[in-house]
Amino acid sequence: MGRQIAIVEDEIAIAENYRDALERMGYQVKIYSDRLSALDAFRQRLPDLAIIDVGLGEEVEGGFDLCRDLRSLAPALPIVFLTARDSELDVISGLRLGADDYLTKDISLPHMLARIVALFRRIDALQKPTQPDAQLVRGDLNIDSERMTVLWQTQMIDLTLTEFWITHALAKHPGHVRNRQQLMDAANVVLDNNTITSHIKRIRKKFQQIDPSFDAIETAYGMGYRWRTAS
Repeated sequence: MGRQIAIVEDEIAIAENYRDALERMGYQVKIYSDRLSALDAFRQRLPDLAIIDVGLGEEVEGGFDLCRDLRSLAPALPIVFLTARDSELDVISGLRLGADDYLTKDISLPHMLARIVALFRRIDALQKPTQPDAQLVRGDLNIDSERMTVLWQTQMIDLTLTEFWITHALAKHPGHVRNRQQLMDAANVVLDNNTITSHIKRIRKKFQQIDPSFDAIETAYGMGYRWRTAS
């Protein structure tokens, strides 16, 4: 039986469009048009993933409320927001409530499907037993490439897949400069130089949210980036 995905979306035509795309990939999809009907159904049976709009009918933030209730019911259930609301405050609110991803409705269907597949892949990796050689420890950094997790000072850093592999490539050989092409190869993506720079900035920012003094990623001007060796 395929994985079951719940879509909570008050615009039925949009929900059906997403449902059709997901069903073509083998997922079973159920649609709910409001918070209460979705919550009633989830209390009976949880889906394998929930895709939720923020605004649900008359409830301007019904999706946030549903996410909060779902997290109480099922702390590990994957939740993705898919909404037209794209303010930074909304994104932060959604992620703080425990959503695993926050997508806006201008995203293409192929991109949305790829993010869902990546999320399921990450969840599958988390459920696998860890092999000793999958662990990479560099001082306060602990990377588990089987579970796709990164800890800094024992706290989880929520990196995207691209950010994860860039961080892994830098930390694998501390002190060695990795140029932008090598970082793209490690992440299995094709990006321009400015995008790699943006990824590095976001990675630093995520570490600094945990540790404001974080400076382990050094810029080697004109060459690339390196993971600072322990002093």
